[in-house]
Amino acid sequence: MNVFDLLLQPLGYAFMQRGLVAALVVGVICAVIGTYVVLRGMAFFGDALAHAILPGVAIGYLAGSGARGPLFLWSLVAAVVSSVGIGAITRGTRVREDTAIGIVFAGMFALGVALISSVRSYSVDLAHFLFGNVLGVSNTDLWVIIGFGVVILVLVLVFYKEFLVLSFDPLLAVTLRLPSQLLEYLLLVLISLTIVVSLQTVGVALMLAMLITPTAAAYLLTRRLPVMMALAAGIASLSGVVGLYISYYIGVASGAAIVLTSTVFFLTAWAFREIQKASWKRMAQR
Repeated sequence: MNVFDLLLQPLGYAFMQRGLVAALVVGVICAVIGTYVVLRGMAFFGDALAHAILPGVAIGYLAGSGARGPLFLWSLVAAVVSSVGIGAITRGTRVREDTAIGIVFAGMFALGVALISSVRSYSVDLAHFLFGNVLGVSNTDLWVIIGFGVVILVLVLVFYKEFLVLSFDPLLAVTLRLPSQLLEYLLLVLISLTIVVSLQTVGVALMLAMLITPTAAAYLLTRRLPVMMALAAGIASLSGVVGLYISYYIGVASGAAIVLTSTVFFLTAWAFREIQKASWKRMAQR
């Protein structure tokens, strides 16, 4: 079997075609939103939010008897409530942001575990949401991912300058009289929406990696925000495609394969950066 056969054979299956499109779209969305997560040091927030949607997944499963619609809706509700709750606790009390994140994360995750453990008949079915199952994406799921992905990217494009100022110089945002608090909540909601949209691709347990790892790799290679977003989107999308092929041929979980591929890209970028720094140091000594 030659290279072309290796590339084309999986595409003969509809589930692989849908999975590849979903992985590409999710990769771009996670990379764009993940850029703000990395720049603002919100990795803990992203991880907490990914786990805080667990009660939404459980309630949606119970309400819809496993149907995708209620699962997505209740997951989105749980994510938005958690993100807004963290923001409200941080601004309304003397509690620090990391403490508020820990409180909401622990409470919501514990609620999700309690709901899942109380009805054991569906706990196995929810494993796909914990670890991802991009090959199980249906046509309806794919259109939902694409639709919400477009909404997220359009909002980022519309508020690009405002998010840029807010990320690099919050004091300047206040000086320019930007609605900082409203923009903060909007960014939190966009992160929530990204996590919910990406849920089936890599799952709750691996969601943080898709938000952080491709962007971190791009961060090592450039300091310009538009270039960083483009590089991160390329790395995330390529990780999705390569990870799916690895999953198909080796028989490992698709979400884990995508994340491991993304990690390899990060290590490659890190090694390249270290070699480049060593080369510059030698040139300076000469």
